[in-house]
Amino acid sequence: MIVLAYILLACFAGTALSLAIAALVAFRVQARWIPTLVSFAVGALLGAAFLDLLPHLFEESRNPGRTAAFILFGLLAFFVLEKLLLWRHHHHHEGEEPESRAGPVAVDHDHGHTGWMIVFGDAFHNFTDGVIIASAFMADVKLGVVTSLAIIAHEIPQEIGDFLVLLHSGFGKGRALALNALSGMAAMLGAVIAWLALSSVSGWIPDILAFAAASMIYIAVADLIPGLHKRNALSESLTQVAFIALGIGAIWAIHAVLFPGV
Repeated sequence: MIVLAYILLACFAGTALSLAIAALVAFRVQARWIPTLVSFAVGALLGAAFLDLLPHLFEESRNPGRTAAFILFGLLAFFVLEKLLLWRHHHHHEGEEPESRAGPVAVDHDHGHTGWMIVFGDAFHNFTDGVIIASAFMADVKLGVVTSLAIIAHEIPQEIGDFLVLLHSGFGKGRALALNALSGMAAMLGAVIAWLALSSVSGWIPDILAFAAASMIYIAVADLIPGLHKRNALSESLTQVAFIALGIGAIWAIHAVLFPGV
């Protein structure tokens, strides 16, 4: 039971710390900067997927074909999910007068469907983090502490990106914070399940991670990047490229510091 307490404390502390730092950054951002900073979210999502999750998946997987199939299935699943969210919005607002596109808020908001997708995808990722933390603590407490610190460090830039996506998608700051906290609690659920049945759950880690990677790639490429193309002035385009590179660089730098030579 002491090990379980360590596991839950690590999951809760990691979620609270990464969320607090993300909120501190995001709450200081002026509304007019949110569309530009979405570029950072694109970089953080793609960096986490291509520099962290996918290399780990294909190095550890005994069946790369199965892993690739789960990534493909994840992309299709998020396409269907977005279709359902768009259909729900269209059905709910059918017959209403179209909104004015003149205001700065209406131009950028997408009625929340991208935000809900980021919440679902982040919940899968956090669930897996909980499983990994539990596995590390059950092997050795020191390994559990190191693993938890590594996961927290990886989560901070991603949580900042997630928070910005929720704001960009039309959620208020309070609601965005609450949804990020809720998806973060999935780590505790994953940790408890792993502690109760690690042998059966651990075999599904690559598949869950593949689904999480698919969510990051889909949201960045299918939802966020097309929005960036709506702002095509040269200065804005250069800023977008710079912030995408900054998001990727943040993931790369943390990975290089925590896992040098890997």
